[in-house]
Amino acid sequence: GISSANLHDSQALEPLVRGIPPVRSRRGPRRRRPAKLHADKGYDYDHLRKWLRTRHITPRIARKGVESSTRLGRHRWTIERTMSWLGGCRRLDRRYERKAEHFLAFTALACTLICHRRLTKRDEL
Repeated sequence: GISSANLHDSQALEPLVRGIPPVRSRRGPRRRRPAKLHADKGYDYDHLRKWLRTRHITPRIARKGVESSTRLGRHRWTIERTMSWLGGCRRLDRRYERKAEHFLAFTALACTLICHRRLTKRDEL
């Protein structure tokens, strides 16, 4: 999801979760929501936890001043690594485009190039 500049991440959580499309499954009905959500301390707000529980999503959010966020590391490193790959694309490092559609198009193009590079690297091995 794309949010405006200078918007705290916690304010973008609800629209992001609402925008998750149904997930296809091999058996049974489509899943409409994730079972749990992992997040760092930036999302530690009671109203977000309550909102997630009303949607039957288990929040796995580190608490400020209580828990260490290192336990989330095994889930977060995949996201951080992917963001690092996208940060390697100069066009996406800073947001030059004024329209969200253009930014999404360049992001899709960058993801395609990253996947292509990763797949061709595997073929060479």
